[in-house]
Amino acid sequence: MRAVLLWLARNAWLRARLPKLGFMRRAVRRFMPGETMDDALAAAAPLDSAGIGTLYTHLGENLTSLEAAEGVADHYARLLDRIAGARFDGEISVKPTQLGLDRDFGTCLGHLERLAEHAGRTGSWLWLDMEGSAYTELTMQLYERLRATHTRTGICLQAYLRRTAADIERLRPLDPSIRLVKGAYDEPPAIAFTNRRTVDASYAGLSVAFLVETSGRPVRFGLGTHDVALIELIAAQAGAQGIGRDAFEIQMLYGIRTAEQFRLAAAGYRVQTLIAYGDAWYPWYMRRLAERPANVAFALRSILP
Repeated sequence: MRAVLLWLARNAWLRARLPKLGFMRRAVRRFMPGETMDDALAAAAPLDSAGIGTLYTHLGENLTSLEAAEGVADHYARLLDRIAGARFDGEISVKPTQLGLDRDFGTCLGHLERLAEHAGRTGSWLWLDMEGSAYTELTMQLYERLRATHTRTGICLQAYLRRTAADIERLRPLDPSIRLVKGAYDEPPAIAFTNRRTVDASYAGLSVAFLVETSGRPVRFGLGTHDVALIELIAAQAGAQGIGRDAFEIQMLYGIRTAEQFRLAAAGYRVQTLIAYGDAWYPWYMRRLAERPANVAFALRSILP
């Protein structure tokens, strides 16, 4: 099922047609509140009232027009101003290929530096999303350049990639802030773990090691997973090393395990909800279905009468 869903995510013909169908638009509503900035900010209000922070991403990737990439950067700058105006505990997470990485590294870096500076002025943070393995090295280089001058920046790393332990070690001198996810792209076994238990073991090992080695340093670490059992395992192992719940954050997607998000926040964990919005949602949505088979059941229930 995962392989089929990831193939669907890559299929250009389906990408152009399926989002126009009513049942698809109904199904995606489980995972995103709407397509506009106003929709995203409206969804944040009850979360903020419960002490849950928000992380926003305007969907889209692999833009080939530098003019379009500049428009995306302008959009995120306006979003940062709206977050500050609403006084939400909100941050932004961007895909480098949405800011022109496929066309020009320097242009993409310029947009990121502008957004990082804007985030700093408004009391927010800028996070770099990680895309497929073809972009891992370039995204690492972007973050190294960005982090050298902008401390309120973080990067997403993927536990299923075999290189991730070395990437964390490489970033360590920069005191990096990291959001760790399992990984949602279709990668070959030569560069990625494909067995679920192996991925989970990698995730737990990387998380605990990072928390222990950076204890007391000015870094942030986010557990970007909906696997509550894995989160509690990591919390227990870190706790055995004298590391409390305030040393990491739990970052889940809007609409997934919502009750658990509120429960964990009430239990003293720092929780952040990622709110995705925009009209370019099809590939992102299919990858969300591929991450957990249970998501497919949620989607089917949402389109049935």
